[in-house]
Amino acid sequence: MNDSVKDREELIEMFGVHFENVHHLPPLGSRIFAILILDACARTVSFEDLIEMTGASKSSVSTNLNLLLKIGKITYFTQPGDRKKYYQPVQFSDRFDNYKKMIDFEKQILEKLLTYRKQTLSCSAEKLDLEKAEAYKEHLNDMENLLHKTITQFKELETSKQ
Repeated sequence: MNDSVKDREELIEMFGVHFENVHHLPPLGSRIFAILILDACARTVSFEDLIEMTGASKSSVSTNLNLLLKIGKITYFTQPGDRKKYYQPVQFSDRFDNYKKMIDFEKQILEKLLTYRKQTLSCSAEKLDLEKAEAYKEHLNDMENLLHKTITQFKELETSKQ
């Protein structure tokens, strides 16, 4: 096995473990996502290719592709005259948009918590919780600003490369 094949396999495994732990994806779905990240630009990746690359059953690959499609991690395209679907990861800007949506929802919850805590404040422990929540709100705002900047950069890169 040459070094680039070995490096590729190691990257797939590293990405796979990361997606399992951080995004709570199943092992096969994590590896499929990793394969698509590594191979989508180099070549088109079909359902049959993924069965061959992973050594998994058709039903397992299909189930995991449907999950990745449903949660917005991947997309597919077709080619004229070809009935196959080809899979690729969604654009980075779209993936970061999903993070921004999560932050927006967390900010909504946090606002309700802050309002509630201010109305019901009755002891020093609750005062400390309020201070922590306010610090967390500041952190979320900083993350939101950074994400907005990053999404803008990715969208510029993605549109200039098309």
